Amino acid sequence: MPVMHFHVRWPDQSETRCYSPSLVVADYLTPGASYPLPDFLQRTRDALGIASERVRAKYGFACAQALGQLAEIEHIASRFGGQADAQVTVTAFD
Repeated sequence: MPVMHFHVRWPDQSETRCYSPSLVVADYLTPGASYPLPDFLQRTRDALGIASERVRAKYGFACAQALGQLAEIEHIASRFGGQADAQVTVTAFD
C-alpha cells in the first residue's frame, strides 16, 4: 500500500508530520487549506479509519500505526478544545 504523510500546523503554530498507510487522506484534506478544529478531527477520523480498514482488507488486521496516529492527533487537538476559533492548516503532503 502506498504510504503518505501529511503535515499540519496547529493553532499555536506548532507542526506535526502525520502518517497514513493509504493515499485516501488526499480525499479528505487539501494542502494549503485550513479547517476548523472539529472539522479537521472528523476528516482525519474518517480518512485514517478508512486507511486502517484498507490495511485490514489486504492483510487481515487493522493498521496500528494509523490508529496510533489518530490518537496522537486527538491528544494534540485536546489542547485547543477551548478555543472556539481554532483552525488547523494542512501544509503539505509527502
